Amino acid sequence: MTSRATIDEFLGLKRIAAIGVSSNPKDFTRSLFRELKNRGYDLVPVHPRATEIEGIPAVAHVADAAPAVEGALLLTKPAVTAEIVHECHQAGVRHVWMYRATGAGAVNRDAIDFCSQNHMSVVEGECPYMFLPQTGFPHRVHGFCRKLLGRYPA
Repeated sequence: MTSRATIDEFLGLKRIAAIGVSSNPKDFTRSLFRELKNRGYDLVPVHPRATEIEGIPAVAHVADAAPAVEGALLLTKPAVTAEIVHECHQAGVRHVWMYRATGAGAVNRDAIDFCSQNHMSVVEGECPYMFLPQTGFPHRVHGFCRKLLGRYPA
């Protein structure tokens, strides 16, 4: 389980790549992107086919971000997560968040192992909404339920 310190360290970063954020404005990843943007994060959308997301120019690969990003929020399918963490490592990104709300999310065991072997901090399968200050009601309820079940990061 990811520690709360690792989560707080990631959320303390200012320039973050949002890798795999959807080009569909109604997708949940877009609402998360907008929330982080509204909270003052300097986001770089990384999408192989989009030219912009929410008015911000998109890049095809994390290494294309200029200036470089401090962390990467992976909103990808697990099948591509391992490839993405390799790209992050090559680009010098040392903080990775493998997003998950339901299902597998972006979590990939090989990618987690790669991050560990290469001294990359990884948040494994959490939703950032649960850890943002003054987050919306459904996210607070989700966090509360996870605390009751003993599955909330300490």
